[in-house]
Amino acid sequence: MSPRHAQKSVKDYIRTIVDFPKEGIIFRDVTTLFQDARGFRMAVDQLLSPYAGEQIDKVVGLEARGFILGGAVAHQLTVGFVPIRKKGKLPGAVLSEAYQLEYGEAVMEIHDDAIKPGERVLIVDDLLATGGTAKAAIKLCERLGAEVIGCAFVIDLPDLGGRKLLEDGGVDVFSLVSYDGA
Repeated sequence: MSPRHAQKSVKDYIRTIVDFPKEGIIFRDVTTLFQDARGFRMAVDQLLSPYAGEQIDKVVGLEARGFILGGAVAHQLTVGFVPIRKKGKLPGAVLSEAYQLEYGEAVMEIHDDAIKPGERVLIVDDLLATGGTAKAAIKLCERLGAEVIGCAFVIDLPDLGGRKLLEDGGVDVFSLVSYDGA
């Protein structure tokens, strides 16, 4: 291992961009994590670690960065990958779930045959903020009869309440990095 990678953590690979996408927002950019082979592997390995030995039938990834992480996690586990997408992006028959955004509402969808009743799924995404997207994903999986064994994120913004929302709903939450404040 080269000295420049010797002591790095996942957090060291995440870039912070101030005032994006609008003034007052501190954006945590995981693309810098993804573009570094060691950082990306470290993140995927660490996302898997709490679930070692657990039966997982499918990994569910949330649009869009959750596709990158979830696909890699599913590959490592040798299980199927299921995308949950924004409304109108999936070609087959779907189930839909609306959720609240800061200013309005959005809808997530899953193919209605993506998960079989009783399958154990792990939901993966890059960021947990208010928890609305993850909660909608949990509802979609449960409507298909899945048992959601947990939600794994690279970044948690605990001050925005997402972790509490999911944990209060009985879902295990795991994250690699936490940032205080919005």
